[in-house]
Amino acid sequence: MNMKVFIISLIPILFYIIIRTKKALHMLQQNWYNDGNRYIKWIFKNFEKAFNITEISVLLIILGNYYLNNTISIISYSLSYLIVGALYFKEMKYEQSKKPLVITKRIRRLIATVLFLYLLPFVVYYFKFKNINYVLFYQITAFILIFINFLIVWLANIINKPIEKQVFYYYKRRAVRKLKQMSTMKVVGITGSYGKTSSKNILNDILNIKFDSFATPQNFNTTYGLINSVNNYLDKFSEIFIAEMGAFKLGEIKELCDLMKPKYGILTKVGVAHLESFGSRENIQKGKFELIESLPSDGIGILNRDDEYQVNYELENDCQIIWIGIENKDSDIYADNIKLSHTGMTFDVYFSGDSKPYKFETKLLGKANIYNILAGIALGREFGLTIEQLQLGVKAVNSIPHRLEPKKYGNINIIDDAYNSNPVGSKMALEVLSMMPGKKIVVTPGMIDLGVEQYNLNKEFGTYIADVADEVILIGEEQTTPIKEGLIEKKYKEKHIHILNDVKEAFLLIQELQGKETYVLLENDLPDIFNE
Repeated sequence: MNMKVFIISLIPILFYIIIRTKKALHMLQQNWYNDGNRYIKWIFKNFEKAFNITEISVLLIILGNYYLNNTISIISYSLSYLIVGALYFKEMKYEQSKKPLVITKRIRRLIATVLFLYLLPFVVYYFKFKNINYVLFYQITAFILIFINFLIVWLANIINKPIEKQVFYYYKRRAVRKLKQMSTMKVVGITGSYGKTSSKNILNDILNIKFDSFATPQNFNTTYGLINSVNNYLDKFSEIFIAEMGAFKLGEIKELCDLMKPKYGILTKVGVAHLESFGSRENIQKGKFELIESLPSDGIGILNRDDEYQVNYELENDCQIIWIGIENKDSDIYADNIKLSHTGMTFDVYFSGDSKPYKFETKLLGKANIYNILAGIALGREFGLTIEQLQLGVKAVNSIPHRLEPKKYGNINIIDDAYNSNPVGSKMALEVLSMMPGKKIVVTPGMIDLGVEQYNLNKEFGTYIADVADEVILIGEEQTTPIKEGLIEKKYKEKHIHILNDVKEAFLLIQELQGKETYVLLENDLPDIFNE
């Protein structure tokens, strides 16, 4: 057989392996590198995505080529993967991606291990089984390895665990040393089921009026994320470090606190996010309070008196607690006389022991952000900011990306609340939409990661949408079934309910549905692991 023909025939196969491996690595990364078996659960829950059934046609070609000569067999085999690969590439090209694969050093190490696992069978064969029909063996072995590509990536992740553990400890030691060298820096931890990133960004903008404050970038809220933030972003001039802390199960916030040792803590809201992995509301409540209970006795915790899960918790810490609120006027700091419009909000702030109201204004939207601002005001005041500085800081707070962020799409007004959706935030987002002076459209795939309560909460969400929206665009027929049921329960006309499977198609439909003045709420944008 001509060696040149053989080498050329490998190109489509290698191309297909690369795009399949890229997809598998993307899913592994979005599933936290299989922490809590999230990736392996995703594989068996999404069998048709992890195993491309179209590849079965290649096996049929292998069997059909058994009696053909090697050259014809290899060419037809190669062409079959060219077709399968082209179809898969076309499918991937049009698939929506909330967050693309990030090529980190860890991903590069995984790529090296995956490559080793693919080459190993052929190296063994070359030295041990030279007398067997190598073409048939090569084709069947390659077919199996390609078909189970997602499992190969899973195996590579297991093989790399000892290496990753040592890498983790190396960077953790670096971060700990750096933090010890910055012993005068104030560390603030922020956690909660919802609103962590918004609260972090708001606090950072307020504190930067007077201090050199640094907040963890984007959603770097895991142990790896905080270590990365300390090692690569934090500098010696930072006076305050604001650490966002996320968790999927009990003990994770405590682990982050042991690393960062915050003296100040903000608990935004205790809700049902990640209910499936936490197991119960009580576990969520206990897990979030790990931050406040990790504070030193001379530390300060900011709690929300309007949140029943914070009020009824028996705190095992004697640190100072500052209560904020809107509904409960017996809070240490509360907001009143709230006026919301499509351009922002104004409100009065009252401090315990001072009957005088202080006027604040912000370009942010949504009542939830007032709680986040109050938490920022509470800590800012403790850090010595004057009322005037606090007012200036609140006014200067920038819109938070994908969290009720106003945008323009041509002549259409977008309210981008696509980062994440939860029962509290989605309801408040609809309140914001209801104030807009024009045609109102909601685009949503619904809420996720709410455990056994997910169906009913999405159905309830549908009833709220019915009271506000003129048109509803649901992304993913199966995912949004409960929302549709909620809409119909409120007698919402089905001709105004539109179901699509890709959010990109929604923008084309919006242009058809728009009125003279149109406001579109993008409520949640499912990560790729939930795409239908």
